[in-house]
Amino acid sequence: MEKVTIIIPNYNGKKFMEDCMAALEKQDNPDFKVLLVDNGSTDGSLEYIRKHYPDLEIIVLEKNYGFSRAVNEGIRAAESPYVILLNNDTKVRPGYVEELVRIMDEHPEAFSASAKMIQMYHPELMDDAGDQYTILGWAFQRGVAHYTERYRKPARVFSSCAGAAIYRRSVFEKIGYFDEKHFAYLEDLDVGYRARIFGWQNLYCPDAEVEHVGSGTSGSKYNKFKVRLAARNNVYLNYKNMPVLQLVLNFPTLFIGCLIKMRFFKKIGFGEDYKEGLREGWSTRKECRKVPFSFRHLWNYFCIQARLIAGTFLYVYEFLYRKLIKPAGK
Repeated sequence: MEKVTIIIPNYNGKKFMEDCMAALEKQDNPDFKVLLVDNGSTDGSLEYIRKHYPDLEIIVLEKNYGFSRAVNEGIRAAESPYVILLNNDTKVRPGYVEELVRIMDEHPEAFSASAKMIQMYHPELMDDAGDQYTILGWAFQRGVAHYTERYRKPARVFSSCAGAAIYRRSVFEKIGYFDEKHFAYLEDLDVGYRARIFGWQNLYCPDAEVEHVGSGTSGSKYNKFKVRLAARNNVYLNYKNMPVLQLVLNFPTLFIGCLIKMRFFKKIGFGEDYKEGLREGWSTRKECRKVPFSFRHLWNYFCIQARLIAGTFLYVYEFLYRKLIKPAGK
């Protein structure tokens, strides 16, 4: 049996599949299988895959159920100890699979490990070095738009970016799978947050490199659909994972974070979409399954709160760095 299953969720990603699959075929470590989960594509993706990769295992969903449902189908179908979730708009570099497996083998306390994601069209710049979260309620990509050489060391991160991360499959049985109510966006932060409550760690593996187009499915960094869903899911994220006392403690900063974001999205033309997402999240929050509080996890909650505070300072530092030091090519 293979040690790892690479799960590729696909929705109308035919234009990316050739590069994605060709890069996987060049991996040094052959001890993996690839599983494609198609979310009701209508662009000929399935026909292309069946023609060019007839031996590839495929799970076909009848419509677009979103990222969370797609990867859950793949994780449940896998039998390997590890699963790698890989976006279709990526090209992995040599050693990618081997390095992710190595770091997980060396760290039995790890639930996941995030790869070094590099901007495909600006390979001198980072796309993601693991995801972070703040007491303002802002999730952010660690290292985004910074020089790649600044992120050479392994690190603990708040959560792994599910666009190119490895997970210990058995842990999902203990903490739950990706929340399908999220559909897409922040679902990886949610499951990483949940893992931290249960005492697991999320790591960053700088030796596992992958080039990433970014927004390959949604088509742009900001759009009505993405802004609304991210705002809604942000409400879910905090409601589900923070006990009542932690929500009360963080309410002032979460409220300030919402006001700042509302002003930002209003400025770029998505203010109403952001507010609509917040309203939907608040009105449907009780449909989410809240993580039951346990005194066993009390120390983990203290550690999470400390990470939220540290993440806020890291966000400010990286933001100022990007503004004060021009990226290469600018």
